[in-house]
Amino acid sequence: MCGFSGYFTNKKFSLNESALLEEMGRSIINRGPDAGGCWFDSSAGIGLSHRRLAIVDLSNAGQQPMRSSSGRFVIAFNGEIYNHVQLRKLLEGSGSSLAWNGHSDTETLLECFEQWGIEKTLQATVGMFAIALWDSQQHELILARDRLGEKPLYWGWHNEVLLFGSELKALKIHPAFSADIDRNALALYLRHNYVPAPYSIYKGIEKLMPGCYVRISLGQTREAVSVIPFWSFNQVIKAGHDVPLEADSKGVIDALESQITESLSMQMLADVPLGAFLSGGVDSSLIVGLMQKQSPRPIKTFTIGFNEAGFNEAEHALAVSRHLGTDHTEIYIQPKDALDVIPSLPQIYCEPFADSSQIPTFLVSQLAKQQVTVALSGDAGDELFGGYNPYQFAPRVWNKVCKVPLPLRRIAASSLKVLPFKGRVERFVDILGASSREDFYRQLVSHWADPLVAVIGAKEPQTLLNTSSKCLSIESYEEWMMAMDAQTYMVDDILVKVDRAAMANSLETRVPLLDHRVVELAWRIPLDMKIRDGVGKWVLREVLYRHVPRQLIERPKKGFSIPIASWLRGPLREWAENLLSESRLRQEGFFHPEPIRRIWQNHVNGRADYSSKLWGVLMFQAWLEEQGR
Repeated sequence: MCGFSGYFTNKKFSLNESALLEEMGRSIINRGPDAGGCWFDSSAGIGLSHRRLAIVDLSNAGQQPMRSSSGRFVIAFNGEIYNHVQLRKLLEGSGSSLAWNGHSDTETLLECFEQWGIEKTLQATVGMFAIALWDSQQHELILARDRLGEKPLYWGWHNEVLLFGSELKALKIHPAFSADIDRNALALYLRHNYVPAPYSIYKGIEKLMPGCYVRISLGQTREAVSVIPFWSFNQVIKAGHDVPLEADSKGVIDALESQITESLSMQMLADVPLGAFLSGGVDSSLIVGLMQKQSPRPIKTFTIGFNEAGFNEAEHALAVSRHLGTDHTEIYIQPKDALDVIPSLPQIYCEPFADSSQIPTFLVSQLAKQQVTVALSGDAGDELFGGYNPYQFAPRVWNKVCKVPLPLRRIAASSLKVLPFKGRVERFVDILGASSREDFYRQLVSHWADPLVAVIGAKEPQTLLNTSSKCLSIESYEEWMMAMDAQTYMVDDILVKVDRAAMANSLETRVPLLDHRVVELAWRIPLDMKIRDGVGKWVLREVLYRHVPRQLIERPKKGFSIPIASWLRGPLREWAENLLSESRLRQEGFFHPEPIRRIWQNHVNGRADYSSKLWGVLMFQAWLEEQGR
């Protein structure tokens, strides 16, 4: 795991390129504290900066930016190629005479690009990555991002300079960067509590979509560059439906366990200490159980607990750990420990981000880093195997709502909105006027049903959630929701949350369930083996119960959350009041003060729980304050 940044331009600057690239690298030193390097070619207008967190091949032979053996390519790479040993064997078996300098996956990747080209190499990889590759022969820059979006990659033109990198804070160092906030993206942020790809919080900068790459020549503008997919989630869904897994229950369970085990055998390879997060839930317990099965030594596992019973899962994690025999470390977090993290959040997250579980995620990463450099997680089980509650109740509710003619529902919704409903009733009024099942789900998962009432001067752009019907045909509502979450919420919330929180502690995280082969298999498994008798993740649970007793797992899902609602009424009240003051909101000019002040007062007075809406506004306000420093 590392971080990189760079620029590409034919515009001349009177600056020290080496010093500039080093400063861009230092801004993300948390992503790579072990070493830093830079490379530039002034005549070509290209510069690359890299920070290294050494995981595989700890020697200097793994340093980046790295030049290929022929000198044609220079790479800056963030991530891990789990099958790089197998790729080396393929290269060596091709008859080429290769003299390796070390055993890093970066060197393997470079040689693959030399021999196979861009698209074939990307398709041959098993791993997570963001790549900047300079082709000196074609005078072309290639940017690429892994299939599921595990690793971040921002890119865009400011003042005739292409800027790119792992985090926005590195791009901001370049003198061409212009910090113009995109109000349209801000509206999307309020709806989701994250900025969905391809947008970013800044005008002119976007996120490269997962499973895609771009080729950029000197002098090109954004309009001239095509985003090219090398892997398509929608095609995976179609292929899964066209060729479903034909086996009985045992055969499906066997196939899934085998594929996850193979994924783990690759992801457990590292030249540094490795462990796993363990919450005691289905997904993390499964990953740890299969890890322990493969390991001759106790796996190091980590969890944090809370004294508030409604938020604590540490006792369940401990029970699973004892059964599996892991080397378990737990720590109980006091409210002050969590509250102390909040001032750092605008530095940890380079654009506004408001999933409050970012706080415990940071703390468990901090705990793990004391003993390991790599931690595996159980993320993605819900999206791939039907674990979230809406997959069970949303179809039932929509089937009833849609029987009422849309004009009548909209009249009813308009009439009800004038009444002082709050909480769940208010949410129901918001979704009552949904025009389709897609719109229904979009409103269901929105924090602000209409963010334009709060954001000044914005127009909300289209996202996958309201354009999916044009590119994705899925008859099952449950599977459609799972597909949407896997391509939106998982990528731009879950993976962002974990990547930034872990990287703030210089900890690499790996997600075995996002091995693309697991994803492809998951979409071949029939829905009735994912959601059965109103319970999600049936097939995943059946794999788990081969290793952990059912009674240790079956309980209501709590999630990785904190009591943010009560904290906003208590220890965070003064901090929040300062950020949400009417005079401040008016002076900054991004939000209409009235709706925000109204929900703030209703929340503080205990009339309703508006914590998710407020947390989004507060995280933007705190982030905005950080940008002014």
